[in-house]
Amino acid sequence: MKIKVTLAAAVLALAPGMAAAMCSWEKTQQSASQCGAGQVWDAESQGCVTPVSS
Repeated sequence: MKIKVTLAAAVLALAPGMAAAMCSWEKTQQSASQCGAGQVWDAESQGCVTPVSS
């Protein structure tokens, strides 16, 4: 009985951390150095965009 309670407590203690890790796994960290040729980093959209020349 004591082992089951300890195991349940460990699972419940680790669950929020695992959930946060799974959520962040899907997001890729992109930066200006990863933009293609002729593109710039747009902080507002958090992605690479082709600049509009005026």
